[in-house]
Amino acid sequence: MLNSSNPVVGRSNVNKLGLVQKYGMFFILLLVAAIFTILTPNFLTTSNLINILRQVSVIGIVAAGQTLVIITAGIDLSVGSIVGLAGAVSAGVTLSTGSATLGIASGLLTGTVFGLANGFLISRLKLTPFIVTLASMTVLSGLTLIYTGGNPILVTNPVYKFIGQGYIGPIPFPVIMLLLVYTVLYFVLKRTVHGQYIYSIGGNEKASLLSGIRVNVHKTIVYGTSGLLAGLAAIILSARLSSATPVAGTGYELDAIAAVILGGTSLFGGKGSVVGTLIGVLLLGILTSGMNLINVSPFYQNVAKGLIVLLAVLIDRIINKEKQ
Repeated sequence: MLNSSNPVVGRSNVNKLGLVQKYGMFFILLLVAAIFTILTPNFLTTSNLINILRQVSVIGIVAAGQTLVIITAGIDLSVGSIVGLAGAVSAGVTLSTGSATLGIASGLLTGTVFGLANGFLISRLKLTPFIVTLASMTVLSGLTLIYTGGNPILVTNPVYKFIGQGYIGPIPFPVIMLLLVYTVLYFVLKRTVHGQYIYSIGGNEKASLLSGIRVNVHKTIVYGTSGLLAGLAAIILSARLSSATPVAGTGYELDAIAAVILGGTSLFGGKGSVVGTLIGVLLLGILTSGMNLINVSPFYQNVAKGLIVLLAVLIDRIINKEKQ
């Protein structure tokens, strides 16, 4: 309930909260960028800005899929491990066959299959997303070590390497892929029935089911999409590093969740956007780059990022409480 008894004032308060929630993180992004611009002249340069975009491209693609999952009031802790396994499979197939096409297809298929498996267990068997994806994270990490034997798989195929290291004009190819993914998902969420059902399921799953929405199907597709995008991120990462390591993707699930939360997607489901997630990804990238340029210890960087995520969660909780 709003504290004011005046309905006009009440609506005004709601509108202000909505504006803060919608645009607040964007202004924080600009503020942080302005601070680092003042602190170091090397921050606001074309090369550094392009480097930031290239660095965040992998986690940004993972976070895009995580956004869909969290909007449905779920969570996917397995995306980091999917990145590790899909990257290893993709690099391994490319190395053994000499075909980048087969390698890329195998990596995308690996991510999609395990994503759909998560979705099936969660939607059909009604298991808790946290438990299912936590178990998947452990299983997939073990499968990656088995597949690689604990050793990195080198990537030498020039076509494959282009995905992570190539440029189209002045723009790195991973950045183009990042923007393409977000454009497609923006369209899906805003212009398709599936997108509207994703919000409906996250807002009230029981009501969605009673209204005739095939909740199980749409939730499974969402987790499959998350796995697919984790597979794509794995290919870009292994191509950029010219190798697929057994520990690739470690901790990516936490970074992705942090970016989604910073972007304003509610952990309670039913609300969020990929535009907000992209802003969250850029904010984390700018923080990392800026703190590196001013020689802040990585230990303090983790503390700063953790506090910022905690602050974002608190703000989200306060805004949701005020709107009730």
